[in-house]
Amino acid sequence: MNRIFLICLCFCLTATLTQAEIQTKTITYQDGDQQLEGFLAWDDTIQDKQPGVLVVHEWWGLNNYARHRATQLAALGYVAFAADMYGKGQVTTHPDEAGKWMNTIQQNIQAWQTRAQKALAVLQAQTLVDSQRLAAIGYCFGGATVVQLAYSGAPVKGIVSFHGSLPLPPNTQQAKTKAKIFIAHGHADPFISKAHIQNFQTALDQAGVDWQMVLYAGARHSFTNPGADQHGMDALRYDQDADRRSWQHMQLFFDEIFEDTHKF
Repeated sequence: MNRIFLICLCFCLTATLTQAEIQTKTITYQDGDQQLEGFLAWDDTIQDKQPGVLVVHEWWGLNNYARHRATQLAALGYVAFAADMYGKGQVTTHPDEAGKWMNTIQQNIQAWQTRAQKALAVLQAQTLVDSQRLAAIGYCFGGATVVQLAYSGAPVKGIVSFHGSLPLPPNTQQAKTKAKIFIAHGHADPFISKAHIQNFQTALDQAGVDWQMVLYAGARHSFTNPGADQHGMDALRYDQDADRRSWQHMQLFFDEIFEDTHKF
């Protein structure tokens, strides 16, 4: 009898663990003639609508790192969609190629913002997403992208830029920025000058944006990515403490913008 009970108990525990696994799938969508393929992650044990978080990749393209961040968000109870800003299958590990793709996108700000909005619309359309509670996070190029998304007036409550390039708001769009902005920045990032940081902060103040910035001592560019050191670029360096702290700061920021209605 005890043996039967133990077998049944093990079966129930196994079923519970299986049900609690994060679910993922790829979603193909379009921006004009460009086919894009994003990555959705969610916890299927949560039946109520949850906040949706858009994730935008580094300049390398939609790789496993961006997908990992989406699954981490899903484990926190969010529905996360990792956007594709380049096109289906466009992923690289070569800086020259990454820079070329990134610069192509950044040359046209309106098209850049539109592509980010297309990804946000995919997230917003998911049945498990509370369309009134949206946020976006991004890394490196993705950090700049979510800042541009905020400038466009997209319906996000807040955005988080991790080691992003901090683009200045277009003069014609300053008044459109309604989202709160959180910047997680490496104090030793050689790509962003102190003068540019000051200009960025001043521009946000002039636009009346609710913003905050945390600087992590000694952290260089790409400080959140454990694979940053593999590219042979001195400017890129993983920083475990800055990674952990910035992720915690993001969660506190989400508590604020979602008005504590979402509990982890």
